[in-house]
Amino acid sequence: MSSTQHDVSDTGAGEEQPHDPDGFQRLWTPHRMAYIKGENKPTGSAPEDGCPFCRAPSLPDDEGLVLARGTKAFALLNLYPYNSGHLMVCPYRHVADYTELDPREAAEVAELTKAGITALRTTAGPHGFNVGMNLGTAAGAGIAAHLHQHVVPRWGGDTNFMPVVGRTRVLPQLLTQTRELLAEHWPAP
Repeated sequence: MSSTQHDVSDTGAGEEQPHDPDGFQRLWTPHRMAYIKGENKPTGSAPEDGCPFCRAPSLPDDEGLVLARGTKAFALLNLYPYNSGHLMVCPYRHVADYTELDPREAAEVAELTKAGITALRTTAGPHGFNVGMNLGTAAGAGIAAHLHQHVVPRWGGDTNFMPVVGRTRVLPQLLTQTRELLAEHWPAP
């Protein structure tokens, strides 16, 4: 190959990119740039400051990635998932702390969490789950002003070099496809 020719590979988006001289192939994840830049993140702690958990229920389910709606809470897919099927359960009311939930809200968050686990077991067969809340920014909450419970399906061996070394998550399915599958298999209340 002459010095003017380049070995190229397809990025998966129909674009060709030159191979890097280190011999490594690249997995391009340009959608992650929105998260890195803080897009869709509220500008303050009030609901009108752009809270995505206040906005999502006002959208059609497919657009808001909503999986199920209750009277006090709802379930939706995480726009920036740790694994395929990573969902969250949120109260409709904009509250920051678990202790601020009234008994009916707390019960519905629990019921939607159980339903989400059931739907994930039916559709994806995970080996386990991480379920929990990050209360406050210091605890790791990306959006601390609106309480949300994470349900992350886990499989043996799903923590590998990609997220640890490469700071990249490999998701085998588009969010819209995951939402459609989970919503279809969501248990009736």
